[in-house]
Amino acid sequence: MVGGKSLVDRGFTVTNVVFMLIIMILTVYPFWFSVVNSLNTGDNLMRGPIFVWPREFTWASWQTVLLDPGILKAAWISGSRTVLATVVSILYTAMFSYAFSRPYLKGKMWYAAIGFTSMYFYGGLIPSFMLLNWLGLYDSYWVYIIPGLFLGFWNVIIFNANFKAIPEALFESAKMDGANEYTIFFRIVIPLSKPVLAALSVFTAVGIWNDYGATLYFTQSTDLQTLQYLILKLIQSTDAIEQMASIVGVNNPAVAELYSKAQGQGIVTARTLQLAAMVIASIPMIIIYPFAQKFFIKGVLLGSVKE
Repeated sequence: MVGGKSLVDRGFTVTNVVFMLIIMILTVYPFWFSVVNSLNTGDNLMRGPIFVWPREFTWASWQTVLLDPGILKAAWISGSRTVLATVVSILYTAMFSYAFSRPYLKGKMWYAAIGFTSMYFYGGLIPSFMLLNWLGLYDSYWVYIIPGLFLGFWNVIIFNANFKAIPEALFESAKMDGANEYTIFFRIVIPLSKPVLAALSVFTAVGIWNDYGATLYFTQSTDLQTLQYLILKLIQSTDAIEQMASIVGVNNPAVAELYSKAQGQGIVTARTLQLAAMVIASIPMIIIYPFAQKFFIKGVLLGSVKE
């Protein structure tokens, strides 16, 4: 025994710490690699990748991306879509889950059968396109909101476990005081479900923010392009980068002159613009997570310990 712990326990602790540090480095380093390379001059980056710190520091690529009106418009579409779709879908899914958790719900087995079937079978892209087109949602902002009102039956299962953990006596006493189902849901269930709401909100927001499929398949207008779809275009085509720079120049001649000079000197290249756009698009989700971390951890651990 050493310091109250056996050698086996100390060895396990050291091994666990080392393993988690390796996992952390493998998770964080790709983002750091993108940051330092995006903050380096383009011609210097062509000599070889940078692994720790920029060899020739410059904000030129970030400035070009942030001053592009197309990027700003796409960021607004992605941001508003993420906030609105997350709030509405969490609310609708929670309401359905609350009803599904009640033992007196009629046709509960039928809802469960449909829900579990939807977890394993998908109608396909073409039927989805035909349905959304028939509903008049194609090439509309609402194509980002309405199809995602229901998060999926897996989230219903998580909500259901949380709602069933609430003492039944609370529901009975509320009904004795004259509360209806909506009052019980908004005044009792929601306040007691903050951890699971926060956890699913984070998962949902990240998924919506990173989604580009809806833009790719269900829109045509450039005014409806999301940030992730625009970044995909930047990665796939250098023509899109040149177009981005030209648009910035039309709106801001001073920036156009700066970009032309930077491009001529090799400060800004397609590679640095791609990396800068990817890093900037990742920042909002990185900022949001710490604020929801306390509730997020509680929500993830929900149901793992039985009292």
